[in-house]
Amino acid sequence: MRGHPDTAPTRLGPYELVRRIATGGMAEVYLARREGPRGFQKHVAVKRILPQFSRDAEFVAMFVDEARVCARLAHPHIVQVFDFGEHDDELYMAMEYVQGTTGARLIRTSFARGEDIPLEVSLYVTLSVVRALEYAHNARDDTDRPLDLVHRDVSPGNVLIDRSGTVKLTDFGIARAAEIERRTDVGHLKGKMGYMSPEQVLGRELDARSDLFSAGIVLAEMVLRRPLFAGGRELDVLMRIRDVDLSAIDRAPNRVPDDVRAILFRALTRDPAVRFPNASLFAEAIENIVRRRRLQIGPSRLAQLIDRWGLVDGSLSDVGPPSSSDLDDEDATTRKSVGQSPVPSPDSSKHAYKLLTDAGTEFGPLSYPNLIELFATGRATMKALVSRDEGRFRPATEFQELSRFATSPALRWGEPFPRDGEERGRLDRAKFVSLMFRLFVRRETGALMMRDGSRQKKVYLVDGCPEFVASTEKRELLGEYLVSRGQVLRMEVDMALAMLPRFGGRLGDALVGLGILRPVELFRAIFDQTTVRIEDLFTWKEGELTFIRSARSQEETFPLGIDPYELIARGVRKGYSPDELESILKPFEEEVIEPVFLPPMRLEAFRLPESEQTVIDLVAEKTTLGRLMARASVDRIADPEEVLRAVFLALSCELVKSPKWVIPPSLTPRRAPSSRPRGGTT
Repeated sequence: MRGHPDTAPTRLGPYELVRRIATGGMAEVYLARREGPRGFQKHVAVKRILPQFSRDAEFVAMFVDEARVCARLAHPHIVQVFDFGEHDDELYMAMEYVQGTTGARLIRTSFARGEDIPLEVSLYVTLSVVRALEYAHNARDDTDRPLDLVHRDVSPGNVLIDRSGTVKLTDFGIARAAEIERRTDVGHLKGKMGYMSPEQVLGRELDARSDLFSAGIVLAEMVLRRPLFAGGRELDVLMRIRDVDLSAIDRAPNRVPDDVRAILFRALTRDPAVRFPNASLFAEAIENIVRRRRLQIGPSRLAQLIDRWGLVDGSLSDVGPPSSSDLDDEDATTRKSVGQSPVPSPDSSKHAYKLLTDAGTEFGPLSYPNLIELFATGRATMKALVSRDEGRFRPATEFQELSRFATSPALRWGEPFPRDGEERGRLDRAKFVSLMFRLFVRRETGALMMRDGSRQKKVYLVDGCPEFVASTEKRELLGEYLVSRGQVLRMEVDMALAMLPRFGGRLGDALVGLGILRPVELFRAIFDQTTVRIEDLFTWKEGELTFIRSARSQEETFPLGIDPYELIARGVRKGYSPDELESILKPFEEEVIEPVFLPPMRLEAFRLPESEQTVIDLVAEKTTLGRLMARASVDRIADPEEVLRAVFLALSCELVKSPKWVIPPSLTPRRAPSSRPRGGTT
């Protein structure tokens, strides 16, 4: 029997559905009962895909994957899956029913009552979660191969507490295992806001250490009785996670004991390499605190607490796995995916425009998105005149819907380079990397402007980190970029463009405001788009450039946290062919190359492949490019292309030096006060 979204079925396989206890974006969970002979009866939680998604291949695949993963997990601190079946073409999963509460409800109640969660309880809950992760991270398949499982959604709502005080981790619905590929692409949105790791926010590849970061958040919030990364807008929360803003802990020194603080600061480190390398060591650190403090931990104290706070009743009425609040969070994503978001009717789509360029060429009639594209790509300048609905031609500055493009210096094209710019001149491929490095390492603030015919870009830096990049290339516009990546549909971009006046002329804000993108997806898209725009500069073969110190974009931006030195390494890899590198370095083949005693930046900051880093490490004393080539070949350290790329980057960024490799005085960087780039990511 297939139910309607608002109609609950009465049975799924051998399970009688008692009542629905949670509904979310993809699935709903029922309290169910299975009866047997001689009065046998068992309560379970039955999860099924919502009827409207039961024929969606992606949702079905995710559901099946969850069942396959969970069926292999048998641990006292993990919710067990008993059964997986199909009834009238409907898939369902029968799970252990946890009569009790959740970690999220425990924290909320603590705050509401103004009572602390006892330290031994917080440590016990976290230890149980970490032990569950330890088991999951080390799980193997039937052939004894590691599953490489990452939960990716460790949050208080997925920490279930039964009435006896036993803690169980649930909801492996978005877990990643090595054998599951179809729903684990890097960059796809997985996990709940506020409990992601920094690498999760940035859409990077995750490993077990991401789960440990999230477990650290759970511990911190139980001790603090409040969200760790609290903020108004979702983007603010994302920024705090990306930068690992632990000011909430710093502001509560009396609430967080020093030994607990030490654990939190290690678990909540931005660089995964500095965190606990595995769940076992995280658990041991907690157990050491318990031993030193002679605490009594276990389920009984937790059971007494949730009973005293009234978090359990005797009628099997509390929510089983997963929690309803967490499922409600998923619902927003699903509504976006299936086009259920309420969308206001566009304003600007009602108007027809004409444009008269300063050269006298007339375009039109144009839709508002077409008009915006002309301004954004530089084919129309602010000297152009615009007519709306057959009205008279007027300056673009007189139209409110064009105000952003008329007032923002970053989006104005066709103007000559300012005469007071530095480094003004033709693009020199051999010295361009040195120029970029100088701007980054000196922590310059200003605008790097580049032009090659009709192609133009402006890179705005703040304290040496890219803040905003404007480009006249159509393929690099945000809408085109999102469509090319399959993140949005063309019609969704057109709809958002038509609504730009309501959102200050900002496409990203319109996409979020219309429910087409979530803030975390917008952040990742802008991060990637900005990176791609800068990387593309390394492919330019000719053109002219200038740097305007202190120039600001006057755009409403947020710090992206792009690592500029890693960006240089990727730019060199993308933009310089082996033949070009060989041509640039040919004069230095037999010239002395030697290390720089105090380089302006550590080699590790560039995150080079191991082979290229090894080549640079070989320059521990005077040598030549020819000798490096020979040694790398004999020792099978790197191929000739990798040697050329490593040496070129090292010379350009003053990691090594050579008498004939002369950086003009204006390009000589000042010493950076720290080897860590401000605002960079790890």
